[in-house]
Amino acid sequence: MAEKSAVDAVIFKGGYGIDYVEFAGKAFESAQAGSTAKIAASTDIAQELQPRFVGGNPPDLIDNSGAKAIGFSTILAQLEDLSAVIEAKNLEGAVIKDTLYGGVLAPGTFDGKLAALNYVLTVFAVWYSAALFQEKGWVVPRTWEEALALGEKAKAEGKYLFCWGKEAATYYQEMAIASAIKEGGDEVRLGLENLKEGCWSHPALQGVFTALEKIVKSGYVKPGGSGTAFTAAQAQWSNAGEALLYPSGSWIENEMKDQTKAGFKMTGAPVPTVTAGSKMPYTALHSAAGEPFVVPSQGRNVAGGKEMLRVMLSKEAATNFAKTKLAPTIVKDTVPADGFGSTALVSQTKLLEDAGTDIFSWNFVDLYGTNKDQLVVWNTFLDGKSDVATLTSGLQKISDKVRNDPSVKKIEVK
Repeated sequence: MAEKSAVDAVIFKGGYGIDYVEFAGKAFESAQAGSTAKIAASTDIAQELQPRFVGGNPPDLIDNSGAKAIGFSTILAQLEDLSAVIEAKNLEGAVIKDTLYGGVLAPGTFDGKLAALNYVLTVFAVWYSAALFQEKGWVVPRTWEEALALGEKAKAEGKYLFCWGKEAATYYQEMAIASAIKEGGDEVRLGLENLKEGCWSHPALQGVFTALEKIVKSGYVKPGGSGTAFTAAQAQWSNAGEALLYPSGSWIENEMKDQTKAGFKMTGAPVPTVTAGSKMPYTALHSAAGEPFVVPSQGRNVAGGKEMLRVMLSKEAATNFAKTKLAPTIVKDTVPADGFGSTALVSQTKLLEDAGTDIFSWNFVDLYGTNKDQLVVWNTFLDGKSDVATLTSGLQKISDKVRNDPSVKKIEVK
């Protein structure tokens, strides 16, 4: 990049704030003497920055995130390929691509172009109180059969295996899909992603649905979730200890930090598999990188934008993020053994390490906006008011509706 130049960055100000980029900005200015990094916050990226793209004056670096992010399809041709950034060495001298967790570049790669670097890593897991499990001598279930057995033990203690809230009923869909992909492999994921006829009838998905139905019918799910706010349901688990397990993303610790019982020791575990002979190992994991950072080709300081990203991907900057946000970035080895005092963060690191390259994700729910309709189907199922056949046909109808709508552009996933 040019000496003593300025970098203009606009960062989405959501749950993570912008101070972690400001931290990197100072490191950038230190590494590039005489250069400056201007870090601006935005809560409406599309409204603020689309006019700048149209006017040929976009910032040098953007965190294109939040509910009002710019659709990638509309700006893809105007974004730099960031392959050179991950091929470069970080501030500590390591090649950046060698420092990243597996699979984290996929969400930002479109038609073979690395157009975005998603900075934060979300881990999806089944969360539990390590303190309670230790006290009772319980073991986290690795298969649905073991989950059913644990449900019986919970019931004997006046507790439930699971609970749920109405706005988050599809957390159970996330868990079911992850479990089915581990059982049946990529063909399960690709069937759902590509809205295939009969995709929800895949034997692996049916195996999970059948197991969940047994759990519901056995009374191991706290009743009334469809009439309970999801944060209240989560507090039933994290504060009142009424349920043993809760499926969620790794934001759960921060979301419930004011409603978690002291000494809870929140910990994540992989979702159960259907059988012990699943195609992917039990340790396989649904994890997805978020907060997509992009460098517009028409920015005044394209090289400076990339340099800021290189600094953000340094071990120092990534460690600062993990320490202050209690969430991992896509950079490995930035969380100490004590997780900065967070058992949830320690477990996230372990889950990622144990998964290795067996990390997967999917986009069809967000891509086609089906969650709202799927919530209805899942609330009914978890209420015990439907069965596997009804759940399957309900979800299939939602997929079929999208597939058969010519006004919806389909994205083929391979």
